[in-house]
Amino acid sequence: MVGTPIGNLQDLSPRACQVLSDVQVIAAEDTRRTRGLLSRIGVQTPTIAYHEHNEETRAVELVERMCSGESVALVSDAGMPLISDPGWRLVREARRAGIEVFSVPGPSSVSAALSVAGLPTDRYVFEGFLPRRKAERAERLQMLAAESRTLVFFESVHRIGASLKAMGECFGADRAAGIARELTKLNEATYSGSLAELHARLGTDIPLRGEFVVLVAGRKVEHEVDEVELRRVYELLSAELAPGRAVSLSARIVGVPRNVAYRVLRIGD
Repeated sequence: MVGTPIGNLQDLSPRACQVLSDVQVIAAEDTRRTRGLLSRIGVQTPTIAYHEHNEETRAVELVERMCSGESVALVSDAGMPLISDPGWRLVREARRAGIEVFSVPGPSSVSAALSVAGLPTDRYVFEGFLPRRKAERAERLQMLAAESRTLVFFESVHRIGASLKAMGECFGADRAAGIARELTKLNEATYSGSLAELHARLGTDIPLRGEFVVLVAGRKVEHEVDEVELRRVYELLSAELAPGRAVSLSARIVGVPRNVAYRVLRIGD
């Protein structure tokens, strides 16, 4: 599995160049696009089409070739293979046949967008492309309405407006979000704001050109507080400890963040 540039050709690693040169065949989602990349780096390895329409049969064929001793590299149009692209069937069949599968990591618009979005990245969920139809799209978003992790979507120029509008209706128009457009390319740009603000900027300072990664902040989780229990614990501890120490220990015992405990107990008011 070989990662290829999502825009800037200088992002192709030396290891990826070497692997693409050494294998017997390169399975590519778009052979014309891949041959253009290979031409630029001086690699003449033969290519074979591997896409969603021929994946099942081509996976079997490629595994047979690997069983006979050939090595195969899989590339997508851009970025890491299998990220919203075909390829998992080939990996599955190769493993079933006892063939080792290696990853040659490379650029990914998911990690690239997350790194510049200004949203939490300790936990996130990748949703890829939303359904095209309005009802199905709304249903998918509703399933994600309670998600507390940062949400990452891919979207095309033709559906970015409808998707942002649907997200605002489902998640709330004021939900924090970001857009990354044309990552690593000449017209690369990132934008941040609420879902409503980003939707309003489409077609003006956010050009409707290129490919989009949309990032949406997860739903804020409000901590449920047993106020009676928190006050009971605090009253016991405050008889022996300074107020700040009593609050900290009370919060730990009851299982709420310290700032929440301060707010509930109104310490310092």
